[in-house]
Amino acid sequence: MVRINRSVNLKVNKKHIILACLTLLLGITVYANYRLSKVEIPHTEVMENADIGDAYGDVQYVNGTELESLSSEDYFAQARLDRLSSRDEAVETLKMVLGGQDISDEELATYTESAVTLSSLIESETTVENLIMACGYEDCVVYLDGENASVVVKSEGLSPAQAAEIKDILLSEVSVENENIRIFEIK
Repeated sequence: MVRINRSVNLKVNKKHIILACLTLLLGITVYANYRLSKVEIPHTEVMENADIGDAYGDVQYVNGTELESLSSEDYFAQARLDRLSSRDEAVETLKMVLGGQDISDEELATYTESAVTLSSLIESETTVENLIMACGYEDCVVYLDGENASVVVKSEGLSPAQAAEIKDILLSEVSVENENIRIFEIK
């Protein structure tokens, strides 16, 4: 009599564990961002072709015609929603690619690195926002893409010293060239 062994051999290696942890971390981060931005506001274009200074302490004042219909609270809520939706799209794309069965180990490593980078950027944005608000600013939104950083701060007048303080906070958390950092103020 022939006996057939039908036990399933599950082979879990380090790649699967790391991938599962990264996916879980990314999911938690997206959920936290979703929970923090509950206000729905119609989409508007906020800044288009803004003239930005090159000096370390320069501040860009954002009080153009596009913002006149939005209060500063609405702007920050809308900015967080826009950032959340773009991050959600990136996460979904990564999930689809990582869920594919026919990708090579090289591609898997590249996409895993992209997921780690995205997760790190989300975490850094949140940390920098919290540190800036801890310095006494009412609200702020930080946008990071790896090479550039933009900070939008609610303030009644941002001095060059305050702009330098914001840049120092940003540079303590991320590595970005000084000329790639932009600070915008909303009153």
